[in-house]
Amino acid sequence: LSSFLSLQSQSPMASITGSSVSFAASPKSLLTSKNYGLKPSVSFVRTGIPSFQSAPLRLRISCAAKPETVEKVGDIVRKQLALTEGQQVCGETKFSELGADSLDTVEIVMKLEEEFGVNVEEEKAQSITTIGEAAELIENLKAKAE
Repeated sequence: LSSFLSLQSQSPMASITGSSVSFAASPKSLLTSKNYGLKPSVSFVRTGIPSFQSAPLRLRISCAAKPETVEKVGDIVRKQLALTEGQQVCGETKFSELGADSLDTVEIVMKLEEEFGVNVEEEKAQSITTIGEAAELIENLKAKAE
C-alpha cells in the first residue's frame, strides 16, 4: 500500500510535502498471522513519515548471573582446562570453544559443585554449554538451598 502525501497551507511561507507511506503487512495480518522470527518495527525515513515493516529478531545471549559468579566460574574453567592467562573467557564462552570434551565438562561440574557447595543433577550438568549457563545454574541452586 503506497500513497503520496502533499499538503500546502494558505500561508505563502509554509508548505509540507512527503513522499510515500508503505506497509509491509496490513495491521490486521500482523494481529492474526504468526510472525515466525519477525517483530513489527517502525522506522522514520527522511521525510519523517513512519514506515511499518517486519524486522528479524536477533538472538542475544545474556547472562543473569552476578559478574563475580561468572568470574569465579571462569577461573575454575581456566584452571581445569589449563588455559593460558592470555586466553579470555566470559559468560558467553562455550566450553567446546575452549577445547573441552564431555569428560572435561564433567570434571568442571564436579569442581564447581565442590567450590560452591552445591549438587548439580546429571541432566542439568549435561545441558551446560557456556560459562554463563554454569554460573546461572549455580546461583539458582544456591538460592534454592537458602
